[in-house]
Amino acid sequence: MTASAFLTARGLNVKLTGRLVLNDISLALSPGHLVALVGPNGAGKTTLLRALAGLVPSDGVIHVGGDVLSSLALRERARRFAYLPQGHIVHWPLPARDIVALGRYPHGATDPARLTARDAEAVLRAMQATDVMEFGERRVTELSGGERSRVALARVLAVEAPVILADEPTSSLDPRHQIDVMKTLRLVADQGVLVIVVTHDLGLAARFADTVLVLSDGRLVSQGAPAEALSEQVMGQVFRISAYRAEYQREAVIVPWAEI
Repeated sequence: MTASAFLTARGLNVKLTGRLVLNDISLALSPGHLVALVGPNGAGKTTLLRALAGLVPSDGVIHVGGDVLSSLALRERARRFAYLPQGHIVHWPLPARDIVALGRYPHGATDPARLTARDAEAVLRAMQATDVMEFGERRVTELSGGERSRVALARVLAVEAPVILADEPTSSLDPRHQIDVMKTLRLVADQGVLVIVVTHDLGLAARFADTVLVLSDGRLVSQGAPAEALSEQVMGQVFRISAYRAEYQREAVIVPWAEI
């Protein structure tokens, strides 16, 4: 593990139902970075997130915070990784505030109605960061898909984990809230958290990420700064598209433009 890396994987392989989904993935990621994980459908992006958190069996070695992941108890893993899955499906008609409070479970808060002052402060900060204070008392099952997704993100932020794994956190949001979510995750990264975001929006990846990882057929085929990782060659070979490139307000602009 490099001196500055907090999360590393070496020779990571994952087989699901007998099929090799991830093939020899190695990476080293540092705190304070927002990492965008991109690739075509079926490339293995979700599987990689789940493997890094120990949620699916894998071969190879993963270190987090200097410890071998497999050596950590489940609750300790839950304190180090905050995982936001796709879909934001919630089956319980609980108030949104109580859903956010579930993020404190790894810290021992088993009852959302009986939080310590520290837990309550973490929940409040998370709800403020995701702009969900106004419907904190509403049942989450009564919220729109976009509102539920923001509540789900607030739950993840409430964990206050050193690593956030977010699987397509902007997929159900309108453009304003897509930008708002990415700004929130960017701010969290700037505060020292390692944030890994799966996204199909290459424009958001180029604008907000420090590092882009490109997966194709289960292999890590490109990684680096957005302009480097999403080069014309990669865009053509992996995504089968060309892209418009520019800079606006000192931020990179990459817009998928045409099939090739």
